[in-house]
Amino acid sequence: MKILSRNQVLKFQFFLRCGKIDPLSYKFSSSSSNGSFSSSDVYGKVEVNSFIDDAHQDNATKSDGMRKAVHDVLLVLDTGPWGPALEDALNVFDEMLQPELVVGVIRRLKDIKVAMHYFRWVERKTQQPHCPEAYNALLMAMARTRNLDYLEQILEEMSVAGFGPSNNTCIELVASFVKSRKLREAFGVIETMRKFKFRPAYSAYTTLIGALSAAHEADLMLTLLHQMQEIGYEVSVHLFTTLIRVFAREGRVDAALSLLDEMKSNSFRADLVLYNVCIDCFGKVGKVDMAWKFFHEMKSQGLVPDDVTYTSMIGVLCKAGRLDEAVELFEELDINRNVPCVYAYNTMIMGYGSVGKFDEAYSLLERQKRKGCIPSVIAYNCILTCLGRKGKIEEALRIYEEMKKDAAPNLPTYNILIDMLCKDGELEAALKVQDAMKEAGLFPNIMTVNIMVDRLCKAQRLDEACSIFLGLDHKVCTPNSVTFCSLIDGLGRNGRVNDAYMLYEKMLDSENTPNAVVYTSLIKNFFKCGRKEDGHKIYKEMMHRGCSPDLMLLNTYMDCVFKAGEIEKGRSIFQEIKAQGLLPDVHSYSILIHGLVKAGLSKETYKLFYEMKEQGLHLDTRAYNNVIDGFCKSGKVNKAYQLLEEMKTKGLQPTVVTYGSVIDGLAKIDRLDEAYMLFEEAKSKGIDLNVVIYSSLIDGFGKVGRIDEAYLILEELMQRGLTANTYTWNCLLDALVKAEEIDEALVCFQNMKNLKCSPNEITYSIMINGLCKIRKFNKAFVFWQEMQKQGLKPNTVTYTTMISGLARAGNVLEARDLFERFKSSGGILDSACYNAMIEGLSNANKAMDAYTLFEETRRKGCRIHSKTCVVLLDALHKEDCLEQAAIVGAVLREMAKSQHATRLS
Repeated sequence: MKILSRNQVLKFQFFLRCGKIDPLSYKFSSSSSNGSFSSSDVYGKVEVNSFIDDAHQDNATKSDGMRKAVHDVLLVLDTGPWGPALEDALNVFDEMLQPELVVGVIRRLKDIKVAMHYFRWVERKTQQPHCPEAYNALLMAMARTRNLDYLEQILEEMSVAGFGPSNNTCIELVASFVKSRKLREAFGVIETMRKFKFRPAYSAYTTLIGALSAAHEADLMLTLLHQMQEIGYEVSVHLFTTLIRVFAREGRVDAALSLLDEMKSNSFRADLVLYNVCIDCFGKVGKVDMAWKFFHEMKSQGLVPDDVTYTSMIGVLCKAGRLDEAVELFEELDINRNVPCVYAYNTMIMGYGSVGKFDEAYSLLERQKRKGCIPSVIAYNCILTCLGRKGKIEEALRIYEEMKKDAAPNLPTYNILIDMLCKDGELEAALKVQDAMKEAGLFPNIMTVNIMVDRLCKAQRLDEACSIFLGLDHKVCTPNSVTFCSLIDGLGRNGRVNDAYMLYEKMLDSENTPNAVVYTSLIKNFFKCGRKEDGHKIYKEMMHRGCSPDLMLLNTYMDCVFKAGEIEKGRSIFQEIKAQGLLPDVHSYSILIHGLVKAGLSKETYKLFYEMKEQGLHLDTRAYNNVIDGFCKSGKVNKAYQLLEEMKTKGLQPTVVTYGSVIDGLAKIDRLDEAYMLFEEAKSKGIDLNVVIYSSLIDGFGKVGRIDEAYLILEELMQRGLTANTYTWNCLLDALVKAEEIDEALVCFQNMKNLKCSPNEITYSIMINGLCKIRKFNKAFVFWQEMQKQGLKPNTVTYTTMISGLARAGNVLEARDLFERFKSSGGILDSACYNAMIEGLSNANKAMDAYTLFEETRRKGCRIHSKTCVVLLDALHKEDCLEQAAIVGAVLREMAKSQHATRLS
């Protein structure tokens, strides 16, 4: 009897389990060279007949058995999570772990973790490395599940074993992530393969480059192209064309030209498609002369321009406003053609329409008809679009009626009409066009809905916009992110933030994911309504939902936070821009500087300004205005003046805000002649100066006593039709009071009221202070009472001025009443007020009341004047309050000693 090897026994057991043979009625037949059964072998004492009668039948039987075995293993793997129990159940199959079975199981598993567990379990059981097919099956499972957690580990093992992924596996790995739009992950697959010195498949590269082209990822595409060249793949003209198209469309002209040169250096000959791409892409980014160069170059290379070439070049010339050249090229194309090129005609019609040459556009329609070609609906839509842009609504409606003779209006036609009517405010007419669309058997698509919703929101007809939204049949027309965004923003802008938030929640329930634009609108409008806490919550919710903020959102958020007075939070958002991997732009710095200046932190302007310069940012007018304002408010007026001149040299026109900041800065440091020169310069340039600038000059001239010039500025202000505001009048009144021109100030105050400009707390404070200065206390009290009747609340200076004035005038009862009222309201009195009250009470023969206030003044640490002590001492002696008089006398002596010591030192 011949002894069986272990492999033969395992094979026999496998067939027994699969139910393929009856061991009592069949023999094994196999080659004796590998030690398998021969036709004369026996097992025990039972003769086994040959079971191979037909090769085809044998293969089919094996295949069925393998399928059943795979199925049985999968059933076990599906019973629960991986663990000891599951491994015990798998032990039934531990003697039939052929590579075919392992590969078959892994190919059918849908969970990569289970596949990995099974893969490792087989390794442990067999104590043998897996075959290449098993590794490839595992990689294919990663592709199916789009899970790369184990990719690097498996590729490293394959590298050590001396074999790599098959081409099909590589292609499938990349393609699976491309299909799910995870292009970075697909790129990572190729990078990982390269790390372990594997050669990714050619088709894997071309598939990923094509996908990256659609996503405008030019740099990644270029990296892959260079990798292909390093590996030794032959790069085609088509691949170069794809890359050149993306670089050119992004405006990266130098990179695109570099690729062209590289292609030519590799002895590739540019084809018609490449030239057409170059003409179109370079032309669209404004490189018209370069597009022309390509047009002439292709002719010199013996290539004949086709309809696409001519149409692209005509479109480029029209867009650049070089209509004469476009016409010449169009005629060159059309002159020898019996059948017109419809695309070229439509492009030329659009070109004429865009510059308002509608008669020429209409003549092209007629020429088409003469050549036996009826103008298409696209041609008419081109004309309607241009008429809409030029605001020629009536003519557009006429063309719309005429076009019906040649072509039936389509959905874009109606959308163009609805859009132009809505922009012109003709919403009722737009709704009639929508009805006509339905009568024609066409139903509004999402573009129509978006146009209507957006325009109704901008016209503040929110209920109608909401009605259109709520009336949508979601089976026919489903709202998209644009619909939600327009309505959310419209509701928020008009103060209906609760409705906007409810719509946002509805958006979450739909298949539309809110983007940064939606969150920007919600944050801005919540802050605008004074609900800053809700604005902060929206930002946190956005981050929680995994929506990355863009620069516009963070700039808007920072602006809102600064306006809400949250200075440190505003600073942190500026840092958040950098933390998000974004680069702050000029607008970011402008918001930061403006916010800090408004918060009184203008000294930081200098540092931020030079930080902008170091980063190579080019300041726009708004940025210059904010920086100049910051410099002026931090006392760096010379630097602000230099920036004003720098603006001019860079071709930026200073605005009223620019001049206003510098004029105010100069006026505040008494450089009034320079301020006035800038004032005259601004007028000579036709800038409409505002009340703020006039007020700055009135304040500046008034503070240095140049009252006549302040009056002249006020007179000019009125002659220009501007209305002086309360601040303007206060500047003039303050100047008059400081010059002790009180009678003139009273006249000015009356003129202010006659001109319907309401005085405020500061106005009355100026007048009360002025009248008290010239000891017209009773008149000052009249102003005080008038101020109270107006519902205006006096400030600390007004209270102390009035109390002191009444006390000095002998109106002690009124003064004391004001004194107590001010203290009870939490007001803090100064030493002048205390001294005036003590003197007033002493003069009114209320010595003990004056003494009580004297003690209170000492406790509060307020300075007591020697004159006040003398008046109080005299009053106490008159009322025989000798004990109190002794204390006041002692204080008076101490004051005298202190003054003497100070003089000696």
